[in-house]
Amino acid sequence: MNEQTFMKLMRVLPKSAVSSVVGLATRLPAPAPVHHWAMRTFAKAYNVDMEEAEHSFEKYPTFAQFFTRGLKPGLRPVDGGEKVVVSPVDGRVSQVGYSDNGRCLQAKGIEYTVDELLGDSQAAKPFHGGAWTTLYLSPRDYHRIHAPLGGTITGYAYIPGEFWPVNPASVKNKQSLFCVNERLVTYLDTVAGKVAVVKVGATCVSRIKASYEDITTHLGQPGKVHRYGAGIPVEKGGELGRFEMGSTVILCFEPGRVRWDDSMQPEAVVRMGTRIGVIT
Repeated sequence: MNEQTFMKLMRVLPKSAVSSVVGLATRLPAPAPVHHWAMRTFAKAYNVDMEEAEHSFEKYPTFAQFFTRGLKPGLRPVDGGEKVVVSPVDGRVSQVGYSDNGRCLQAKGIEYTVDELLGDSQAAKPFHGGAWTTLYLSPRDYHRIHAPLGGTITGYAYIPGEFWPVNPASVKNKQSLFCVNERLVTYLDTVAGKVAVVKVGATCVSRIKASYEDITTHLGQPGKVHRYGAGIPVEKGGELGRFEMGSTVILCFEPGRVRWDDSMQPEAVVRMGTRIGVIT
């Protein structure tokens, strides 16, 4: 299927409904042989490295629990360098750069603004001109999201939206893709100033769940913005949330605070806890 045909199909597909059905199916209990067959088939199809998984297939009672599986302890050591920024996820770099007057690159010929991404021009203003990167998580990846720096969680914003795929075809063709899909933004105060960790939903990403509060997206609830009084402490590499199926994370920093490593190039593989930049 070529990209034009794919995009036409996606325009008419009831993406939210499909995502809800898929999500429900992954959470339903079923006979163990059925679950184990589904997990093994998925793992083989997407080349999932079960040697890294915290448990064997038999320990996951639902497909959703398998998909959001943890890793074996110590498998992703977090770079403790005082000025080191670490990757919040396992995945690949989609785009990386420094926002020009609050504009970020989605793909060749397509830009979007931080204001659109965060859904709030006041919340976005501190990030105009700052470092940003888009990290894509494929189906085979570990699907928990972690803090790129230590500090405090100062608040979050849940922004309901659509459920377009975040595959290369959509990224190259759908204007402001990351700004129309459902998002859960976690705001941090760190040694590098303010940081926004944007978790973007997609087709069949049935839900995004936060780790620091009982927040779950795609439940038919209205958007919500919340600010914590004292903030919630989080260490570098501390868990912030998880995707129930794969998607995208976008990091935004204040201007002049973070410089990306030269290794941060489109298609570069990143692993949670490894260095991706430095505090300037």
